[in-house]
Amino acid sequence: MPRDTLTRQIQHLLDEVLLLGSMVEQAMLSAVDTLCLRDEKAAVHIYDNDQQINDKRFAIENAVLILIATQQPLAHDLRLLAAILEIITEIERMGDYAKGIAKITLRLKDADINIPARDLKRMANLAVGMLHRSLSAFVNEDSNQASAIPAEDEAVDTLYDQIYHNLVESMIANPATIDQYNLLMWVAHNLERMADRVTNICERTVFITTGDLLEFETSDDEESDAE
Repeated sequence: MPRDTLTRQIQHLLDEVLLLGSMVEQAMLSAVDTLCLRDEKAAVHIYDNDQQINDKRFAIENAVLILIATQQPLAHDLRLLAAILEIITEIERMGDYAKGIAKITLRLKDADINIPARDLKRMANLAVGMLHRSLSAFVNEDSNQASAIPAEDEAVDTLYDQIYHNLVESMIANPATIDQYNLLMWVAHNLERMADRVTNICERTVFITTGDLLEFETSDDEESDAE
């Protein structure tokens, strides 16, 4: 295969990665909005649409594997294609988090609890912004941008801690709501994990562009150390 043809096919795959990322970004923002609005119909739509995210992920994976098998790319191209396989897995898992939030909306229904809408929306906007810029850094092979993004996880963690403590206080004040507030903790946890997965994408971008195997610290690492 001529070099320019291989380059076009790889560029098409990168465009598909951006599209997959866009699908997940919209799913997450919509899932949090739907939760705050208690919109069960919209929650069902988000839950069902997760299949489209899964289908897109597997389509990209299949295209990458075919390209590797038929064209036997070397060096940078091979590393890039291998990175795409890892990154689309991270993105698809983020889509699962959005699906999980939609499921929680359906489980909560009209439960008489206070949803920390403002803070959850802030967490979602921060995590989605991180994902968007991490994918831009990946397709542009911008290691500087990729290296800077993980530091933003601290703001997400701060919001998570704030939401967590507020929800615990609500549980103590009204023990009958423990199950419902525990579901909201999972919403915050999903958003926090989304930001952690963005860090994995950034690590892969730095490796592709510099050859350096860096491991950016995340809240998950801290939890592991504590255990």
